[in-house]
Amino acid sequence: MKYPNNIQKKIQNPISYKNRGMDLEEELNLSNEYYLEIDKALIYKKPTPIGITTVSYSKQGKIIERAYFKEPSTLDYNGLYRGKYIEYEAKVTKNKTSFPLHNIHPHQITHIRKVLKHKGIVFLIIKINNLVYLLKGDDFIKYIDTHQRKSLPYDFIKTTGYLIKFGFNPPLDYLKLVDQIFFKEE
Repeated sequence: MKYPNNIQKKIQNPISYKNRGMDLEEELNLSNEYYLEIDKALIYKKPTPIGITTVSYSKQGKIIERAYFKEPSTLDYNGLYRGKYIEYEAKVTKNKTSFPLHNIHPHQITHIRKVLKHKGIVFLIIKINNLVYLLKGDDFIKYIDTHQRKSLPYDFIKTTGYLIKFGFNPPLDYLKLVDQIFFKEE
């Protein structure tokens, strides 16, 4: 669009909610790369286990035409931090009042219980209302064991969870909270 004095302004594209979880995942991946670079932690995104049945070939290389999920995946990220096993699931919701529990599958809840049983560090990172919270695995399990709701109320997340502040490097310094929550006695 042209304005007086030949000033040009670009019109921004409308906001797309496609892949809305990708922003959080990207921020966490950058944070984990930063932790790796400064030798603070080894935390990686787990690939989804798939089996490939049909492949075709093109100039660009192999193209997967048919595939299937080999087995249910556990949680999104895992690794080591300060000598402890750490694992977490990252989720985004555009619901402003609650986090739907159907976003966490039954096999993932079972897995969270197992990590807790073996004294690992496990939690959820939930992005809701453009804020990011860390919710401890045991608080999540206690909630679903004592409530019949199909969602976590935003007030529960806000009061029980821990707000992760946005930064530059790393974008989401969630290990700062892990230190405060899980290593407070040291």
